[in-house]
Amino acid sequence: MVDKWEFYKDAAGEWRWRCTAPNNEIVGASTEGYNNKSDCEDNAHRNGWPKGDTWKFYKDVAGDWRWLRTAPNNEIVGASTEGYHNKSDCEANARRLCWLGD
Repeated sequence: MVDKWEFYKDAAGEWRWRCTAPNNEIVGASTEGYNNKSDCEDNAHRNGWPKGDTWKFYKDVAGDWRWLRTAPNNEIVGASTEGYHNKSDCEANARRLCWLGD
């Protein structure tokens, strides 16, 4: 399972973020509100929110599913260490490593 990132407006109408673990415990949150959602997202990114990376799922030469994670600067920043017979198993592995799904 992967942590869940949420962006929301507080009672004052300012943007905030929080990160919730799979056990529903809040494991991180913004310490201030932001007028713009993009500023809030920038703050969340500095605190671990994965933003801007692209994920590619593909079949290798053996016919197994693998994933590849690429940063905005086109550097490969992650890859599956094994192949999976089912794409859903490959996606489950990627979720453990911050893939947020389609």
